[in-house]
Amino acid sequence: MKIYVTSVFVDDQAKALAFYTDVLGFVKKHDVPLGGEARWLTVVSPEDPEGTELLLEPSGHPAVPPYKTALVKDGIPAASFAVDDVRAEYERLRGLGVEFTQDPVEMGEVTTAVLDDTCGNLIQIVRTP
Repeated sequence: MKIYVTSVFVDDQAKALAFYTDVLGFVKKHDVPLGGEARWLTVVSPEDPEGTELLLEPSGHPAVPPYKTALVKDGIPAASFAVDDVRAEYERLRGLGVEFTQDPVEMGEVTTAVLDDTCGNLIQIVRTP
């Protein structure tokens, strides 16, 4: 068994697609209309185009807004993405105007930072051994 698709709830799919592709560097994998404004919209790492897909899922379900609000309020990331160098990625993203809620922190062999994805989520970037 392996992870095929995982999701983050986003306030605006078009805005999320722009952020996740133009800023974070993912590539669009699927964009299928589902009726109305909803789409099956996934992105993948350009380093692993056949790997796990991230679904940019609309936040339309009534349970989603309080869930997302609680996570952000408590500083809990909705997802975690691996990078080769957290400090370099932090500087690159800050140069693109990305806001961080946690600057890079080293915890032994692990380094993390947390950013705001502009779509209602906190996202962690991490470097592990």
